Amino acid sequence: MYERSLRENWERPAVTDYGTTVTLTYGQLAINIEKLHILFKESGIKKNDKIAVMGKNNSNWITVYLATITYGAIIVPILQDFRANDAIHIINHSGAKLLFISDINWEGIDLDQIPNVLMAVSLNDWHAISMALDPERFNFEAIAQLFREKHPDGYWAKDVHFDERSNAEIGSINYTSGTTGFSKGVIMPLNGLAGNVRYGMESGMAHRDSRFVTFLPLAHAYGCAFDFLACIAAGGHTWLVGRTPSPKILLQAFAEIKPTLILSVPLILEKIYKKMIVPQIQKAPVSWVLKVPFLDEVVCGKIREQLIQAFGGEFRQIIIGGAPLNPEVEAFLRRIKFPMSVGYGMTECAPLICFTPYDEGSKLYSCGKALPGIMEVKILDPNEDGVGEVVTRGENTMQGYYKNPQATKDSFTKDGWLRTGDLGQLDEDGFLYIKGRCKTMLLGPSGQNIYPEEIEAKINNMPFVLESLVLQHEDNRLVALVCPDYNEVDASGMTREQLIEYMEDARKQVNSELAAYEQIAIVKLYPHEFEKTPKKSIKRFLYTNMV
Repeated sequence: MYERSLRENWERPAVTDYGTTVTLTYGQLAINIEKLHILFKESGIKKNDKIAVMGKNNSNWITVYLATITYGAIIVPILQDFRANDAIHIINHSGAKLLFISDINWEGIDLDQIPNVLMAVSLNDWHAISMALDPERFNFEAIAQLFREKHPDGYWAKDVHFDERSNAEIGSINYTSGTTGFSKGVIMPLNGLAGNVRYGMESGMAHRDSRFVTFLPLAHAYGCAFDFLACIAAGGHTWLVGRTPSPKILLQAFAEIKPTLILSVPLILEKIYKKMIVPQIQKAPVSWVLKVPFLDEVVCGKIREQLIQAFGGEFRQIIIGGAPLNPEVEAFLRRIKFPMSVGYGMTECAPLICFTPYDEGSKLYSCGKALPGIMEVKILDPNEDGVGEVVTRGENTMQGYYKNPQATKDSFTKDGWLRTGDLGQLDEDGFLYIKGRCKTMLLGPSGQNIYPEEIEAKINNMPFVLESLVLQHEDNRLVALVCPDYNEVDASGMTREQLIEYMEDARKQVNSELAAYEQIAIVKLYPHEFEKTPKKSIKRFLYTNMV
């Protein structure tokens, strides 16, 4: 795929570091890959050796990834938000021999802590940060000289050639960033990566004229598979946002670049909805018109067009993944016919399991059907409502967890289905609906299933609420930890005492929409945002002892 794409798109732009003047054409990307191949060979890197990369999204990150898999080595992407001690553990656990890392992520790490690593190289400017090799021989000036000696007539499209690799070989070891606090190394064969990339191209998500704004972390399977791997394989152009992706920065990037497809986690879309849409629909004239048949279609059309233009105006659809989308937000976007759909996946499937495009009949609150011809899905041991654990198998599935045979054994059923750890149900058309995590599901007083994510979605829709967590006290009462939106609170002039009173009224309002066994007994205010994974899911395990 990549040999062909680099050759056929030689003069076209491949990657741009957004906010800078750095743009690599496919030809320049191929040259940089070849230089890294020379570095790998000179360093003694062999087939199936591990090479780790850690840092913010940039063109050098992409170069390292592609150079590694096309050389025959195994890439170990490390999320830039991991703490230094977690990164050290992953580097050592994976046995990485080379480390490419942003200067800021190198702080807190030194070569003595990672004894298998021969050299650490800066992702900022390719300088050797630290090494156990001869610095006179292993620097990029020396590598550039070796490149010129190897290719005295220059390096051109016809020179791009990578050794054959079986798709059964390991392509990456990707360490999970889940909410349980335990990170495992997912062994992903090249076949799993190829399955996602092929679907991305055959579905029309990625094509030669694609323009992607990449703000999801590339070290996470979701952004890596489609913003990067599928886009480059198809010959598209991806702009890499290395800064914290605030709505302000992203809306500016969307307006400038006019992406053809947008991949996002729910938090980004929910923030934009809350800032742009909610103030409009709460105004008296608009809120009244939205209740009038036919007139509401005019208002909905204007809101839809405004939102489409805010995202650049030229995208086919926005795809939401990584976490559940707030049902109220999804319902309103569906009502105004905004081109948005929700997918479902996990790192262990690199990541895609289910998806149905917006224009192919995706259903409200569903995350689509299993990828046709690629993945299968079924519900294990469903209850009377058809809810049970979602299990899957197919092209995108991992081999197992690196150096963890017990976790690998536990993650598969005896007949080879991968346990997702998610609770869901399938409708008669094969659409999957996620109810929550197996590990977060709570039991009511008479054994009823309680899905805290559904309750939290209702709480989060209340004014002055930024986010919430529903936990169970040892006496089985439900407690809601609520982080208020302090900007809204301050703007309203509300005192702390008034805020406490408001939250009590909000508790009663939410309870009026819940079954008796789901009632919230207590609301506790939490002073700041909850700690999250890079895909913006709350790390629940940090808060279970706070009620």
